[in-house]
Amino acid sequence: MYLFFLLFFPILVFILLNLIILPFQFTVRSLLNIVTIPVEIYRIAVNKVVRQNHALEHATINVIEEKYDGIFNLSGYALTDGFIIRGNAPADMVYEAAKVGSMRLKRGERYLAVHKRCGTSIAVTNFISSIIFLVLLFKYGYFNLFNIIIAIVLASLIGPLFGKYVQLYLTTAQDVKNMDIINITDNTQPVYFWNTSNEYYIQTRRI
Repeated sequence: MYLFFLLFFPILVFILLNLIILPFQFTVRSLLNIVTIPVEIYRIAVNKVVRQNHALEHATINVIEEKYDGIFNLSGYALTDGFIIRGNAPADMVYEAAKVGSMRLKRGERYLAVHKRCGTSIAVTNFISSIIFLVLLFKYGYFNLFNIIIAIVLASLIGPLFGKYVQLYLTTAQDVKNMDIINITDNTQPVYFWNTSNEYYIQTRRI
């Protein structure tokens, strides 16, 4: 019994301290989120080229996942002169998917510009959970773990829907008729034993 107490008491203390501190940490993060997330979305929204490349990035991933589901564990982000794709898909597959995605967007398949795992949707969900938590905090006037749970659950229910519309109207531009896919570069960094993920830079050009 003494040995059990000696081994697990520090763990229990650590867990309890974290439960006590968690509402304070969540409050600080919430206050940061309501400032930084709108600023980041605005930064993308005012740059049409980044929005177009964001749409092409999503279209590339969606084209691959239509056929192979999520087996390649793909992710990416947009730049001013192209976009990055990370994952385990081979380079020729990514380049072909970028070409196909671009062509389909130009044909009017706007839904390809939206992706369920986009950082925009995650950011919107975090923003909503922060707003809900802060409203509950100011309404009841005290830190509460239960309020965190309510905020996270409600945000997880409505965040993806709001995230989809933020993607459509603020962080992607589905009209890519003046954009061309021109090149792919393998930016994968070699390691001694294995590569956990490939990284490809797909260069685009306005025409």
